[in-house]
Amino acid sequence: MKKNLYRILLFLLTPAVLIAQVEEVSPPDFIKTITFKSNTTQGQLPILKLGEPLVLEFDALNANEEDFYYVIEHYNFDWTPSVLAKAEYLRGLDNQRILTYENSFNTYQIYSHYKLQIPNIQTRALLKSGNYMISIYDDYDELMFSRKFMIYEDVVNVGVKVKRSRDVKVIAEKQSVDIVVATNSINFNNPLETIKTLIVQNNNLNTSINDLKPQYTLGNELIYRYDTESAFWGGNEYLYFENRDVRTSNIGVQFIDLKDIYHSYLYTNIVRKDRPYTYNPDINGNFQVTAADGINIDIEADYTMVHFSLLQQELKDKDIHVYGNFNAYAIEPLTKMEFNSESGKYETMMRLKQGFYNYKYVVVDKETGNLEEGAISGNFWQTENNYKVLVYYRDLGARFDRLIGYGEASSVNISN
Repeated sequence: MKKNLYRILLFLLTPAVLIAQVEEVSPPDFIKTITFKSNTTQGQLPILKLGEPLVLEFDALNANEEDFYYVIEHYNFDWTPSVLAKAEYLRGLDNQRILTYENSFNTYQIYSHYKLQIPNIQTRALLKSGNYMISIYDDYDELMFSRKFMIYEDVVNVGVKVKRSRDVKVIAEKQSVDIVVATNSINFNNPLETIKTLIVQNNNLNTSINDLKPQYTLGNELIYRYDTESAFWGGNEYLYFENRDVRTSNIGVQFIDLKDIYHSYLYTNIVRKDRPYTYNPDINGNFQVTAADGINIDIEADYTMVHFSLLQQELKDKDIHVYGNFNAYAIEPLTKMEFNSESGKYETMMRLKQGFYNYKYVVVDKETGNLEEGAISGNFWQTENNYKVLVYYRDLGARFDRLIGYGEASSVNISN
């Protein structure tokens, strides 16, 4: 098969190719609503405890009932391929067809809903902690999309506290993360080299901070208390809308229209950068599929064309995108807004499944590709953000990076 040949060729290519970091691949336009589910969350960055099931779901909107196949690969801390053989981290087989799918029921948009759960009869277990990538292929061995996920062992305790920035120049705009890693079960050998950390704000790997070194050792504790290196821009509370009932206006929806499918026109948003901070509870960029009517939301929630608009003067050298976890924070043509000179607004529309969505507007430099998350919404130290900290460990002579601890905190209790 083509994908098997591709992986074989990887080992024959130059070392420069082998050490390249892997990136997620965004899906084509007919694949939507990619979610990882657990007992409590949906759509977020999947960080699973070793032994917990992995559940991946997505919709295919082409009404072909296509066959899709999944491949799972293990990676190092820095997302370069690990040297582990497949049998070392996976019990059973991958490269198998996703067997569970259902067709939509009583919806204007026809789609098939696919569900993959691991373990299953073919892939019985994932054996190692660390970084993983799951890739979905179609029947022609073409890569449809890929998503990262992490599996951790509960070996160390990870304490996380959110502080105001210690840099007075940005004290009103940034938040800093302090970490304490403690354990009685591992004697860390040379922690400056063997311990690596990853700090993630609001499940967004694009803005994560990685590989901070412990500054102090106090008994069995590693202390991280940086002034600037662990600081994130505070951002602002996410904008949101809800269209769980497609036949009437909901939260954030100004009016609706029925064409081939329902169209939801959101209220026009404004630039918040220079306005005072206002607390407005959100779900930190995430989304939740919901529908007012229907028993099985997976196949009875409909798709609507959501129209976004932003009152903003035209930017000649920059693009504006709609940003959120609905597409894993990807910057792609589907999220790009176009300036309407007649209305004086940036506008775009996206086909999204019914639900509750967080989003924000971000600016991307056309020449450099640099992303400015706070250019439209602003940055405020008061903003409530979620922070996840992952701790990796590779002992002397070990062959892969174990993910040995996971901690989480919210800036709702931010302190000086």
